[in-house]
Amino acid sequence: MSTADIDDWIREVKAQPGSAAIGMFLAHQGIVRGTARSGERVRGMMLGADRDRLESVLAEAGTWPGVFAVRGWVNEELLAVGDDIMKVLVAGDFRDNVFAALQRLVSQIKSDVLSESELR
Repeated sequence: MSTADIDDWIREVKAQPGSAAIGMFLAHQGIVRGTARSGERVRGMMLGADRDRLESVLAEAGTWPGVFAVRGWVNEELLAVGDDIMKVLVAGDFRDNVFAALQRLVSQIKSDVLSESELR
């Protein structure tokens, strides 16, 4: 699957009507780590994604307080250490709203959209 470009997303969102309400962009780019939480070595991971659920989660996030726009992309294949897992962008009015939205959105994607297994 092709990757997403966060800078392209920012340009796209800035070009939307009403974008003068945006006070900040916050992005997350998750990658495959070389170690598990337990400290064990990881060779890679197998990642799957529920695409319909991703679209639903992104649409819902766009309605959260202070959020102007969201974008998201997830990988879905056999990944090596250093490969991208996901990219997420939140544009919103104030820092408190945007930080909270990004954290909530990334957590929802991890729990509701992705299926992953580390290869050790």
